[in-house]
Amino acid sequence: MVKRIGGLRRKTRYKFRKEKRRRGKISITKYFQSFNAGDRVYLGLESAVQKGMYYPHFMGRTGTIKGKRGRCYKVAINDLGKEKTLIVHPVHMRKA
Repeated sequence: MVKRIGGLRRKTRYKFRKEKRRRGKISITKYFQSFNAGDRVYLGLESAVQKGMYYPHFMGRTGTIKGKRGRCYKVAINDLGKEKTLIVHPVHMRKA
């Protein structure tokens, strides 16, 4: 079998690009925001922070907070009829 070169950020040149107004330092309130179990959240990657980044396939999806694991949250997502759990840092989420 062929070994694929590249990792999580492979072929994401345009997907992870920020708009001009969003460039620069990240807001501390966005980095340290907190959620409760059962909250609905939108997933949107913050490309400047690699910690707690999920697989790019799930970008733009909506999920439900199931719990907390360290600084990150467990988010349940419906992916083609299957429930999947992602571990996501709060900087990559916003409340729905």
